[in-house]
Amino acid sequence: MKKYASLLLFALLLNGCDDGDLVVDTIDFASVEPASCGIPTGTTSGNSLIYKLKDREAFLLQMPIGSGLIENDSTYTYDINNTSYRLLYRAYDGAVATDNLCSTIPPSTPKVTEEWIATGGKIKIQSTTTIGDGPIEGSTRVTGYSHTIFLNDITFLRPSGSQTNEQYNFGTYKTTITPANLTFNDINVAYNCAERKEIYNYNNSFYIMIENISDDMLVNVETETGKPRTYDITTSGNNKVFYRTAEAGSGTITNNYFCPTRATTPTIGEEWKGLPVYENVKGTIEVTTTKNAQIYFHAIVLRNVVVQKENSKFKLGNNFVLGTITKTAQ
Repeated sequence: MKKYASLLLFALLLNGCDDGDLVVDTIDFASVEPASCGIPTGTTSGNSLIYKLKDREAFLLQMPIGSGLIENDSTYTYDINNTSYRLLYRAYDGAVATDNLCSTIPPSTPKVTEEWIATGGKIKIQSTTTIGDGPIEGSTRVTGYSHTIFLNDITFLRPSGSQTNEQYNFGTYKTTITPANLTFNDINVAYNCAERKEIYNYNNSFYIMIENISDDMLVNVETETGKPRTYDITTSGNNKVFYRTAEAGSGTITNNYFCPTRATTPTIGEEWKGLPVYENVKGTIEVTTTKNAQIYFHAIVLRNVVVQKENSKFKLGNNFVLGTITKTAQ
């Protein structure tokens, strides 16, 4: 009888090893790059999913759209709360693919055989701006952001009990953006809103503006050859420079947007401020005034101007042409 019992136990053990289940003791995705299900255009709420896949395993990180991965040079830390910030590990009974995670209706196979749920810990994200060369001399443009993700003091609830790990390096997830195309509707023309002491140029989706201009900036007096009127950029006084974009879907920028009062639509999506000094180089405004008959032409150039949004920056260029304002002699 003992002999038959031993044979039966051995047969059960063989069947247990034959079911294809993946037995996991540690999470190891060091060689796998993070990927994402993506966010539909115009989506501003809900959650995003970043994941790592390896044969029959998945490591899943869920964060709110717009609050997890932030496009800015800085470090952000979030608490895992199992609602908006979630971390899961899953093992499957077969090969797992993106469709198993990102499809509206996920495939029925493979099936999850083991799941670890993070019940506590912190998500630390170090985000840095990716910069590329711009179209004119001395210019740069933002081309994307790199988000290096660390998972600290993570406690998992797993089938065999709780397990705490001091740190995982989830990897670096990279996002790309279309570099700013700072092409105006008319490069030869700039505009003056005298009521608001502003100079600007624009196209349908953005504008660049000098606010609170100096009183003599557009004076009808010709400048000497090679000696333009020059003004330092400030952040709180005269001659503040801004690059602003229209929020997608909120409308189109036209010349009626600016004067005599600023319109409420379209709404502003991003605001970048000109820096007075960057890397020991001043940002300046140069105005060259010429005359033809009774017409004065004020050509405006932004020289060595760097614009900043939070901690991210890019250079307009050594000589960025804002345009020319035409005035008739009084």
